[in-house]
Amino acid sequence: MSSLFLVLQFILAVIITIAILLQKSSSMGLGAYSGSNESLFGAKGPAGFLAKFTFIVGLLFILNTLALGYTYNQSLRNSVVNTDEFKQMSVAPAPSEAPAAPVVPASPAK
Repeated sequence: MSSLFLVLQFILAVIITIAILLQKSSSMGLGAYSGSNESLFGAKGPAGFLAKFTFIVGLLFILNTLALGYTYNQSLRNSVVNTDEFKQMSVAPAPSEAPAAPVVPASPAK
């Protein structure tokens, strides 16, 4: 389960990085290479959409980080010693029968 969260964490990190780089800044960043965004996103441009998208992806990233930490911590709590297989192997089998007492031969009468 934690491997699923780990893969999702990498995907979210890439998405949030791209979303941040596409946002308009004072030097225009990578937003200058995306063409005419205003016709696609409306009169205000992509600023409102990208800000909301970045916020949502950032929130998902934080929630995924918490879930990843929780599942990883739970997997560390499961010890090999606590498993049923280990308990069955470590218990010594009880003897099925008590050993018979040694038979002492009767001493001959004098």
